[in-house]
Amino acid sequence: MCGIVGYVGDHEPDERPLGVVLEGLRRLEYRGYDSAGVALVTGAGGLATAKKAGKLANLLGLLDDEPLPAATAGIGHTRWATHGGPTDVNAHPHVAGGVALIHNGIVENFAVLREELLADGAVLLSETDTEVVAHLVSRAYAEVKDLGEAMRMVVRRLHGTFTLLAVHEDHPDTVVGARHDSPLVVGLGDGANYLGSDVAAFIAETRRALELAQDQVVVITPRSVTVTDFDGNPAQGREYTIDWDAAAAEKGGFRSFMEKEIADQPQAVQDTLLGRTDTHGRLVLDDLKIDEAVLRAVDKIIVIACGTAAYSGHVAKYAIEHWCRIPVEVELAHEFRYRDPILNARTLVVAISQSGETMDTLMAVRHAREQGAKVLAICNTHGSTIPRESDAVLYTHAGPEIAVASTKAFLAQITAAYLLGLYLAQLRGNKFSDEIVEILDDLRAMPGKIQEVLDRSGRVREIARWMADTSSVLFLGRHVGFPVALEGALKLKEIAYIHAEGFAAGELKHGPIALIEPGQPVFVIVPSPRGRDSLHSKVVSNIQEIRARGARTLVIAEDGDEAVRAYADEVFYVPQSPTLLAPLLSVVPLQIFACELATARGLDVDQPRNLAKSVTVE
Repeated sequence: MCGIVGYVGDHEPDERPLGVVLEGLRRLEYRGYDSAGVALVTGAGGLATAKKAGKLANLLGLLDDEPLPAATAGIGHTRWATHGGPTDVNAHPHVAGGVALIHNGIVENFAVLREELLADGAVLLSETDTEVVAHLVSRAYAEVKDLGEAMRMVVRRLHGTFTLLAVHEDHPDTVVGARHDSPLVVGLGDGANYLGSDVAAFIAETRRALELAQDQVVVITPRSVTVTDFDGNPAQGREYTIDWDAAAAEKGGFRSFMEKEIADQPQAVQDTLLGRTDTHGRLVLDDLKIDEAVLRAVDKIIVIACGTAAYSGHVAKYAIEHWCRIPVEVELAHEFRYRDPILNARTLVVAISQSGETMDTLMAVRHAREQGAKVLAICNTHGSTIPRESDAVLYTHAGPEIAVASTKAFLAQITAAYLLGLYLAQLRGNKFSDEIVEILDDLRAMPGKIQEVLDRSGRVREIARWMADTSSVLFLGRHVGFPVALEGALKLKEIAYIHAEGFAAGELKHGPIALIEPGQPVFVIVPSPRGRDSLHSKVVSNIQEIRARGARTLVIAEDGDEAVRAYADEVFYVPQSPTLLAPLLSVVPLQIFACELATARGLDVDQPRNLAKSVTVE
C-alpha cells in the first residue's frame, strides 16, 4: 500500500524536484492508492504543497491549474486510506509549522497523542494519524532546530508501523526519513539523493541503492546520506546495485501490466530455477543459512501466507509431503498467532510473500521465532523486511510485479517451494539423487510448456470476452487442482468484481451443487489420467453431474485426455506434465480468462478497486 518518494538535489531551484517526485509516484501507482500529494521546499525558503483525492491524474490536473514554484527538494505520496476517508484534506502531505510530512502505515497510539496535542492548543484539520505526527515533529524541531533529531524524538513515541518522510522550510537541502515495520530504501545519485518505499520510485534516476535496517532514521542531502538508529547512534546501510532497469517496469506493448506479467511467466519460472545446482547436479540453495542438522531434524512444516501466496503454499504442501514425508500445514498468516499454534525448535515455518512487507505475514514470522521455530522466507523483493527477519530466505526472481493482482509471482513462489521440497528431500535422504535430477529436469521443461499455454490462449480470450456480462463463475479442482481453483476464483474476484468461488471437487455433493443452475459457468481443473486414474474418473463424474443440471462446463485438461470431451462445453488443453508440477500450467488459462474478461468489462486490471499491492498493516 501507499507509495513514498523523496528527492534532494545540488542545483538552483528549478522544476526537477517536482518532476522526479511525480515520476516516482507514477512508477509506484501499482501499490494501490486513493489520493496523491507533493510538498516542495522552494528556493525562497518556504513550502509549497498540492494534494488531491483520486488517481495521480487528478493531482496532475491541479498542478496544471495551480503550478508550484521552483524547488531544491521534494517529497510525494500516494495514500491508501486508513484513518479517515480518501479526501483532499486527508491526503498527504500534512503540514504543521514549517514541516511537511508523509507517512505509510498506521500509528496505533495516535488517539492518545492527538488528545495531547488538542489539549495543548493544536489545530488539526484532518482525520489522520499522520497529521498528528507532523505536529509532533514540528514541535520537536522548535526545541532542537535539527530535523533529524526532531524525527528521532518523535519516532521513539510512536507505536505501530510507519515509514515517515519530512522536509522543513528552513532546510532546502534536506529530506529526513524513518522506518519501523514499513519499507524505505535510499537511492544514491551524483549530486542528488533519493528516498522511496520501493526502488521503482527512483529507478529512472539511479541503480545504486542503500538498504535500511529496522528502526533507522536517514538524513539525505545532495552530497550525503547519514543513517542512525532511533536513539541517534551511527548506523550503516548496505549498498547494492538494482539488477533491473526502468524498462522492466513498463508495459512492453501490452495493454496492461497484468497482461505483460502473465506473458513474463516462462521467464520468471526459468530465472527462479537458475543457479540452484552445483556442477554435480545437486541442489545448492545459498541463502538457506539454517544448519543442515536443524533441517534434518524438522518434524513439521507450517506455511504462512495470505491470498495468492497462501494458495502457492497449498500447492507446496502436496509436493513437500509427497517428496519429504514431512507433515505440512498451511495457515493464513493473519490467523496464525491468534490461535496459539503448536510449534517448537523442530518446526520449520515457511513465510511466503511477494513484497516481503506483508504485515500479517511479518507478525506471524515474529511470533514463530519467539516460539523457537526456524523461519524460511520465500520472497520476490531483496532487502525487504520479512527476509531480513527470517532465519533464511529463498528468493524468487520474478522481477518487478506491477499489477496488484499477482500472476508471475505466484508461479515463481510455487517454483521456489518445489526447490525447497527437493532440497529437503535431498538433505534428508527421502529421494535418490537420480530421482531429484529427473524432477529438476521436468521443472526446467516447464517454462517452455507455460509458453505453449500462452501461445494457445486465443480460445480462452474469446470465451472470456463472450462471457463479459456473466455474474458468477465457479471453479472446481482436486488434489493440486484444488488450490488452482481457489486462485482462479480469486483472480476473477480481484479484477472483474464478480462472484467467483473455488471448491474442492469432492465437496460438490456436500453443498455447492445447490448453486448449479442452467447456464452457470463452471471451470473444472482435471487431473492427469496418467496419475491416479481413480481421481481422474471422479472429476469426470463431477463434470457429468453439473452438466446434467445445466452448467456450462469449461474444462482444463492435459493433452491427450479425450475422456473429458463428451462432457465439456469447452476444453482448454495444456501440455502433459508430472501431476505435482501441473499447477504451473493449469492456472495460466484462468489468469488469462480473468484478465481478458475484466478488460472486456472496461475495468482497470492493474489497479483494482479497494486493493493494494503490498498490505503493510495487519
